[in-house]
Amino acid sequence: MQVAKLKGSQESSAGLKPATVFTPEQARRYSRHIIMPQIGGRGQRKLLEAKVLLIGAGGLGSPAALYLAAAGIGTLGIVDFDKVDLTNLQRQILHHTHDVGRPKVQSATETINDINPDVRVVQHAVRLSSENALEVLSPYDVIVDGSDNFPTRYLVNDACVLLGKPYVHGSIFLFEGQASTFLPGQGCYRCLYPNPPPPGMVPNCAEAGVLGVLPGIVGSILAVETMKLVLGLGDTLTGRLLLFDALGMEFRQVKIRRNSDCPVCGDHPTVTQLIDYEEFCGLPPVSSGSASH
Repeated sequence: MQVAKLKGSQESSAGLKPATVFTPEQARRYSRHIIMPQIGGRGQRKLLEAKVLLIGAGGLGSPAALYLAAAGIGTLGIVDFDKVDLTNLQRQILHHTHDVGRPKVQSATETINDINPDVRVVQHAVRLSSENALEVLSPYDVIVDGSDNFPTRYLVNDACVLLGKPYVHGSIFLFEGQASTFLPGQGCYRCLYPNPPPPGMVPNCAEAGVLGVLPGIVGSILAVETMKLVLGLGDTLTGRLLLFDALGMEFRQVKIRRNSDCPVCGDHPTVTQLIDYEEFCGLPPVSSGSASH
């Protein structure tokens, strides 16, 4: 069984952490976790102590944020520079009609606080870039990427490799979605996709559309992967790419192997600092960021 443990979730030298003390409200709120022998009070403590960063508060980030907040992830960072648009509401369930025109990080924060006041939301209303990515990602235990453009995906991947952070990846297109988890030393997004597609070959949701419920399925998978990492439970998608076809209602898996020649995580990396990812993807400057599906 492949069990991933986070640095922040390790137990004391005595073998166990002190007994977890919950308020009566917390004991009731998290009771369905606490009664599970695989989680229990100590597992719920790990969730409450965890720090997770969501890249994008859109289609994938919405269900991931909702379920992670409900589960009691103690700190949720959200990176998104965009504002809520009416077209978002078909799938981005963090936001509501009255939020149209408001910054997504503000709308997301209010929704999360309504779900679970235990959760501390950290707003990063910035365009993620090579200049700020390491600083933004550094405080968090797990990075969850729900962005909708290739420059951001390569940027987040490379930053995670350089920082030694677990990277949970998801993407969607029309009726199809995919997800994987990349752990330090066990491959990265570049091992799966060494080079980005030519500009314009893969349209985004605004250009091609997307089935509204699809990000709910893929985003929930991202939340499951994140919780398993925090809890140190089960087999993650490390070394596997999970593919979902909504029309055929089929899940498939493709094995992923670490590329020893990978320029970022390989045996002799040539990319040792963040680069210009718009140029790498053949796009004009200032086109990437935390835009989300």
